[in-house]
Amino acid sequence: MIRVLLADDHAVVRAGLRALLQAQPGIDIVGEVANGHEAIREAKRLHPDVVVMDIAMPELNGIEATLQLQDACPSTQVLILSMHATSEHIFRALRAGAHGYLLKDSAGVEVVQAVRDVHAGRRYLSQRITASVIDDYIAERHRSSPLDCLSRRERQILQLAAEGKTSTEIAAMLFLSPKTVDTYRSRMMHKLEIDDLPHLVRFAIQNGITQLE
Repeated sequence: MIRVLLADDHAVVRAGLRALLQAQPGIDIVGEVANGHEAIREAKRLHPDVVVMDIAMPELNGIEATLQLQDACPSTQVLILSMHATSEHIFRALRAGAHGYLLKDSAGVEVVQAVRDVHAGRRYLSQRITASVIDDYIAERHRSSPLDCLSRRERQILQLAAEGKTSTEIAAMLFLSPKTVDTYRSRMMHKLEIDDLPHLVRFAIQNGITQLE
């Protein structure tokens, strides 16, 4: 039996995935969560074989959650669910440790096979991801990303700041002092050579850190 945890901030998407997967023999949905923090917490508790992880979730996105799951639950495989078919998004997801990358508009057709392949240790890329995008990923896999200069904590604060959280709110969420958050924020913006919040938000969206709806 393949034990699956669903992580997506849209209840309708989770319900659809649950209906598709639960109807298949040998697949059991063991839990549902709405953000990356909950995904890590529930993965530690439930020990799923596969996490179907939305790439764009509030507070902690799917890529950062995947990175943390490599340490917290090394035997759990991650299948990223995404609206984006760009080489940059695929590159970051696979480098974070995901074994599969499934486009949302193809999920209804492909999700069962994707879950089975990922559970079996095989890499799965959505059929609509073109060969040229895969070639770009292979050619650029050693290319540095502007996010590489940031620490994990700085990337967390980047997402929360881009989502409109104040230093006080971020501090409460991350169990830090507001002054420490301000220090991290200043250091992060200096590294990225960004001077104001609008440009920070634009950078976060362009690099798949967050998604405004």
